[in-house]
Amino acid sequence: MQQEIKQQIERLRAAGATYVDARWYPFEEQNYLMMWNGNLKNTTSTRESGIGVRVLYKGAWGFSASSDLGDLAALFDKALDNARVAAERVTFPIRLAEKDAIQASFTSPSRLNPFEVPLADKVAFLKAMDQKLDQPGVFQRRSELTFMRKKIVFIDSEGSEIEKLITEVFSTLAVTGVDNQGVSHERKFHLNRRGDSRGWESIDQQAFGEQADRITSELGQVLAAADCPKEDRSVILLPGIMFLQTHETIGHALELDRILGYELAFAGGSFVTLNDFGSLRYGSEKLTARADATLSNTPGSFGYDDDGVPAQNVVLIDKGILVGAITGRQMVEEANAKARKQIFQGSGGANRATAFYRVPIERMTNINIDPGRDGTLDEIVSKTEKGIVLDGERSWSIGSNREQFHFACEIGWLVDDGKISGVVKNPTYKGATLKFWNSLSAVGDESTWKVEYVDNCGKGQPNQIMQLGHGVPVCRFDQVRIGE
Repeated sequence: MQQEIKQQIERLRAAGATYVDARWYPFEEQNYLMMWNGNLKNTTSTRESGIGVRVLYKGAWGFSASSDLGDLAALFDKALDNARVAAERVTFPIRLAEKDAIQASFTSPSRLNPFEVPLADKVAFLKAMDQKLDQPGVFQRRSELTFMRKKIVFIDSEGSEIEKLITEVFSTLAVTGVDNQGVSHERKFHLNRRGDSRGWESIDQQAFGEQADRITSELGQVLAAADCPKEDRSVILLPGIMFLQTHETIGHALELDRILGYELAFAGGSFVTLNDFGSLRYGSEKLTARADATLSNTPGSFGYDDDGVPAQNVVLIDKGILVGAITGRQMVEEANAKARKQIFQGSGGANRATAFYRVPIERMTNINIDPGRDGTLDEIVSKTEKGIVLDGERSWSIGSNREQFHFACEIGWLVDDGKISGVVKNPTYKGATLKFWNSLSAVGDESTWKVEYVDNCGKGQPNQIMQLGHGVPVCRFDQVRIGE
């Protein structure tokens, strides 16, 4: 098959194509199980395969994809025909940043293939978790397992040939209760990075059992708690909500295609402009953020992107100053041309597609915040006069250009005079993105830094769901409005 793909690529090059690449998926499989109140509510397994072809012709893309590999020539011709039609209407001819020709392979760290684990073992795990979650005050309980595994063969007309084998494991435990006013509340735990691999071995029953005990206990505290006050306080974000703050107001805001206006019709744009790079104070000097696809054992690390560019560790914000973006080969060339200066030296290796039948677009890798020097959570709390510790995403609302936000959390702990003074329910906080990040006054040390997994990041039209990670520490922000 690989030899046949190469022959078709060379044939299209001879027919006038500037560039051709193909992503062949020999297989992509998914397995999902969900137990609800002791009943196996859902179990699904899917498997698909196919090939997607991109052709660049006279500055325009053409794309075609099929799960039927019986006539590769017709599939490649369709992509070229689509590029020829698009070339008649192109307004900004596409150019691709330079890259090396690479022959390589990548396998995500995984010891036990979850697709080889018997269904009975998976159900037994869910049953054990359900029993742990079945506590007084819990009205509904849910435990979920999601497994993904895919092989991708990338070949392009520049001499690259890359094979990838990606395994993903996600899991969620959740409990819901109803307070004395009839309002429901939820407390969740999502699997995050554990150890050095993410196969079935990630599903550590003892560790999950401890988390089940924790979230049921915290749910009970929330149900008995008073409402969050409406006032200004310092907010101390734990990784369980800090990851979402980073995702929505740094990650999505710094996708270069969004900055250039390509997401406006669907998922919104960005307040960032090309003139901001190198000068915009995005946050306080305590903020350093990066797109790090070299981090081990996380779904935001994939070896090579779908342009054939190696994974990179790209600094986005350096001590508060905006210096980089989430980029692929096409958008960096367009951005430099439109800015009439070289902002980006080359692709950041962040172009990815969710499946063989979707075109690659700029997607978050691991969007991380560097740990700081402000100590542990306890030390940060002890130095906070009037604050609130927040955890767990409940709901969120983001401005169309990521310029403002409002988050509701699952649980809050009030801080007064350096000590935790009690739990509150319905905690919320809001702010303007730049003002908020510039109010960053404390960043926790390595002991507070965790990698949280995201399995449902949506972007693009048609929508593409992507997986990634966020390595984030505990962070404190001052003078933030809460409770509204």
